[in-house]
This record gives sequence, structure tokens and C-alpha cells, in this order.
Amino acid sequence: MKYLTVATAALALSLAACGPKTEAAADNAVDATGAAIDDLGNTASNAADAVGDALNPTPSGQTFANGAANSDAFEIAAAKLALTNAASAKVKAFASDMIKAHTASTAKIQAAAAKASPAITPDATLTGAQNDDLSDLGKLKGSDFDRAYIDGQIDAHDDALELMENFAKDGDVASLKTAAGEIAPIVKGHLDMAKALETR
Repeated sequence: MKYLTVATAALALSLAACGPKTEAAADNAVDATGAAIDDLGNTASNAADAVGDALNPTPSGQTFANGAANSDAFEIAAAKLALTNAASAKVKAFASDMIKAHTASTAKIQAAAAKASPAITPDATLTGAQNDDLSDLGKLKGSDFDRAYIDGQIDAHDDALELMENFAKDGDVASLKTAAGEIAPIVKGHLDMAKALETR
């Protein structure tokens, strides 16, 4: 696109030397080329969005419910470790808040899943990666634990926020879609809290 712009500018300058009529023609050529470049850019952007949607499609109601459930289960398990292994009182207070909030989130998702037709039963089974993370966390104590726990909380809440926002926008199960919309700002608040603890 850079070469097109330079070539068009050179054409415009050479035509401009020939007189008013050719100058107008040159202006029109520049405008037409600019519009074509804009269209090409828009097409590329739309194609990139389409590829992104294809690679990260909105999950089904069951997949969303499972993801929300195992996210909550992971958060609660990690927070329980923090209550015994953390050094910082602020990290322990954050962990206590996470247990309460994610227990409430679990109940909200279960109630919304039960209202689906047919009803959905969330599966809270942790993934292999989540189990590995908990195992690694369990080996740490004090300030080392604090750093690893908060780093993990930022990553986990980033993922949970994306899950909630995407399903709230494009989900196909009304009750779960509503629940996701209600939970998303709470998750965003948790993410902000974790980031604030990381900077201390």
C-alpha cells in the first residue's frame, strides 16, 4: 500500500505540471486510489475479525457453564491455599473475598443453568493446567506465594472476564447470557483488585 501511495503521488505531481485539466485528473486519481486503499484496509480488518471469530467461537451453553464452574472451583481452591500460605494480609483479605464471590458466582451459574431448556448441569472438574497451577502454588510460602498467586489471579480473571463478556454478548442460552452479563463486572472488579496488589 505504501508503494501505491508513493506512485500515485508521483503521478499527481507529473500531471500537475501539464496544466489545470490534468491537475484535476491527478486529484481525482489520488482520491480514487485513497478510497481503494481504505476499502482494502477495511476488507483486511473484516477478514481478521472473521478469522478471530472462527478461532474463538462463542461456546455452547454447556461449554460456557463448564468453563464458569471450573473457573470458580479453581479460584476457590487457590484462595484457600492463600489463606494458609500467603504472607501479606492484603493478599489473604483478597483471597477471602474470592472465596465468597466465587461461591456466589457458582450458585448464580447453577441457578441459570437449571433454567435452561433443556436444563444444563455445570461440570466443575478442573483442567490439567489448573491442577498443575494449584500443585505449584501449594509448594510456595510467604512472599514467593504472594507473587505467584496474584500473577495467577490476573491471568485467571482475564480469561474469566473474556468468557463472561463473550457469552453475555453472543450466548445462545438466555438465562446463562443474563448471568454472564451480571457476573462480568464483578470479575472486572476482581481483576482490577489483583492488578493493584501486583503493583505494591
